[in-house]
Amino acid sequence: MTTVWAAKPEIAELLADLPDVTVDLYDGAGAVPDSLDEVEFYVPVLLPTPPSLEIMARMPRLRVVQLQTAGVDHVRPYLPAGVTMCNARGAHDAGTAEWIVGAIIAARRDFPEFALAQQEGRWAYHHTETLTDARIMIVGYGSIGAALERRLEPFEVEIVRVAREARPGVHAADELPDLLPAVDVVVLLVPSTPATKGMVDAEFLARMKDGALLVNAARGPVVQTSALLAETKAGRLRAAVDVTDPEPLPPGHPLWRAPGVFITPHVGGSTPASTRRVAALVREQCARYVRGEPLRNVITGSY
Repeated sequence: MTTVWAAKPEIAELLADLPDVTVDLYDGAGAVPDSLDEVEFYVPVLLPTPPSLEIMARMPRLRVVQLQTAGVDHVRPYLPAGVTMCNARGAHDAGTAEWIVGAIIAARRDFPEFALAQQEGRWAYHHTETLTDARIMIVGYGSIGAALERRLEPFEVEIVRVAREARPGVHAADELPDLLPAVDVVVLLVPSTPATKGMVDAEFLARMKDGALLVNAARGPVVQTSALLAETKAGRLRAAVDVTDPEPLPPGHPLWRAPGVFITPHVGGSTPASTRRVAALVREQCARYVRGEPLRNVITGSY
């Protein structure tokens, strides 16, 4: 019998009919199940707290940690030696891509400004930019980038793809300095690694054209907040961010009131569709583990 710990009832219900599997609920905050010494397959909460990760060191039979997120940097320091970690690559593609499309449209059509004018009872008529005919760069072109491109195609845009290494139709990251000045929107989808921390610095932003939009759907530390503040306060660049550094963004932080900055609280993948797809992935992974089959999305390097 394989013991699984799952953070959500929805996931536990999907696992209930798997043969030779018993499931206990643990959300990282409540009582610790009696099966601590038996758990082999652990699904932490979506955004794990330190207690929900520290407990892994007390699981002598733990073999697999299946995350509900694509990012793994927040879990890696707690992962016991010899334990396989899998991410949820693919499960959040639709929700995150949809957020990016919405954020680009909102920023280029000045929706935040119009919403403020509505609250103030002002008829703030003015021309805006459009998504149509924009040149959009996707930095970190993977499964979410491909999902984003499919959703952008009907808007008659030009896509510039960038990844760590060049491949057909995709530029290498070292080409960014030459590519940045020619694009209207830069979308960040890179993983959080030592190599990407602070990659969007003052030099990166200075290469972007006047009036360009930076969209961060990756992780907050990818962007140097002080450099972004300098460019937005000057009115040269705009930004739409679902992640920040620090995060959560504390009250009174200057980014809240920076001109041309649209902020959402890390909700890109927080949708019912993502929840359903994560649960389906966990079920597939658990079934594979029980049958002794290879797991998907195994993290073998930096991500």
